[in-house]
Amino acid sequence: MSSQLLKLASSSSAKGVKETCSICYEDSVAKLMFSVDGCWHRYCTFCIEQHLEAKLLHGSLPKCPSEGCKSEIRIERCQKLLAPKLLDIMSQRVKEATIPAVEKVYCPNPTCSTLMSINEVQEYTRATIVRLQEPGSSRCIKCHELFCANCKVPWHSYKSCIMYKRYIHNNSDNVDTKLKSLATKKGWSQCRQCANMIELAEGCYHITCRCGFEFCYLCGAEWKNKKATCNCRLWDERNLIRGRID
Repeated sequence: MSSQLLKLASSSSAKGVKETCSICYEDSVAKLMFSVDGCWHRYCTFCIEQHLEAKLLHGSLPKCPSEGCKSEIRIERCQKLLAPKLLDIMSQRVKEATIPAVEKVYCPNPTCSTLMSINEVQEYTRATIVRLQEPGSSRCIKCHELFCANCKVPWHSYKSCIMYKRYIHNNSDNVDTKLKSLATKKGWSQCRQCANMIELAEGCYHITCRCGFEFCYLCGAEWKNKKATCNCRLWDERNLIRGRID
């Protein structure tokens, strides 16, 4: 009986043990603290959630918040902390870090821009397309739109890559005018390094283009060393709220 009472007392005591978060310095129940794998630095769930969201919305892959610590925070540990949209963003960041540059393929659809590996595209395309119908085309694994992996544009039906490039060259002024008119109407921003059009569905105004160039969505100014070079605001609360609701 006495041993059972001791176990019960020990269990009750453990439930009440508190630990101080090294970010906010508030006490939280120890068993609810978040531990970073590898370094075992521990934080309250509120602070780690804020840290994860801020890093992801600013275009980087979150690491341990402790100064100088480079331990990575695994996406598997964040399943219960982040909203589905933020988990998608984190998954994208992880993928960007693991796929070699020469094997990266981005969907040219401005409302998608999903990152894929060459093998992913080839396997998905083989599984979903009758090659005789659209020879040479590739299909995005997310939006399922057809595109040309060679030209890096939406699929140019009934034109070879050479014919398409010749058409674009001969009609560049007309195409550029129409594209810029559409971009203005839709509120898109254009990367000044590769000219790719980008649509901001949610998140902050720090954009990382598929070519790797980082810039401000509002004015186009380049970001250097993960810092803005302009005075534009970093986000619009409506974009952040929309991402959480969706």
